[in-house]
Amino acid sequence: MNIAYWLVAGLLALFYFYAGTLKVVRGRDQLRSTMAWVDRIQLPALRALGTVEILGATGLLLPPLTGIAPSLAPAAAVGFVLLQTGAIAVHLTGEDRRVALNVGLLATAAVTVWLATSM
Repeated sequence: MNIAYWLVAGLLALFYFYAGTLKVVRGRDQLRSTMAWVDRIQLPALRALGTVEILGATGLLLPPLTGIAPSLAPAAAVGFVLLQTGAIAVHLTGEDRRVALNVGLLATAAVTVWLATSM
């Protein structure tokens, strides 16, 4: 289980760290081509979302790695489940109805929750 957790959580953290960094660093014009929903929220909310994704990615890896507050790892994974549930709702209520990536991330986060609580 330990190897499975590190593989799944590592890939999930890598994705969210990258996506979060893009949301924090880039402007709307640069994000619009890959994230059609960016015009629907205010820029500070977009930056906050990116920050939450970076912190969540860190929460998946650092607590189990250091042994300090390891219960934060499943909490971070649950946060990503909730985040993707909201993301699917945002996509379905807007013009962009592409949710395959979101469903995949939701499933991956749910597996990460299960693996984190099984360690």
